[in-house]
Amino acid sequence: MSEREELSWELFGSAGRELAQQIADDGFEPDLILSIARGGLFVAGSLGYALDVKNLHVMNVEFYTGVDQRLDLPVMLPPVPSAVDLTGATVLVADDVADTGATLKLVRDFCSDHVAEVRCAVIYEKPRSRVNCEYVWKHTDRWINFPWSVQAPVVQRKPRVLDA
Repeated sequence: MSEREELSWELFGSAGRELAQQIADDGFEPDLILSIARGGLFVAGSLGYALDVKNLHVMNVEFYTGVDQRLDLPVMLPPVPSAVDLTGATVLVADDVADTGATLKLVRDFCSDHVAEVRCAVIYEKPRSRVNCEYVWKHTDRWINFPWSVQAPVVQRKPRVLDA
């Protein structure tokens, strides 16, 4: 048995549809999908098409800096979505994995004071996650090789700070 969970592009396609089916079967109808960039972008796009939700928002959060290396706390990166845009909405937060759950908790807490309802959907959830997501494709305690991040970047960019 591999020490890592392997997700291929083909398996991701099936995972996205099955996750969307869970949401539909539950009767949850989000007004918008809030994607946690970067891995959540793929999940949000897949769910947006499968659930016929065209209103997708992005929240950039930095937490992981490498394989099993992370900052002490997740940090929202600009531009942060306006709470006004979320007010009264039924929101589905989408991400690729709930590992520690810290990133999902940050985003869910950001939304919870402004929205009618917020629920979370992930491809993978780990046992140590502080957030129990309403919709999970698979539970695992292994490191995950996602098809979008398993290969090194084509270009190694130097970090730069953008004016907020």
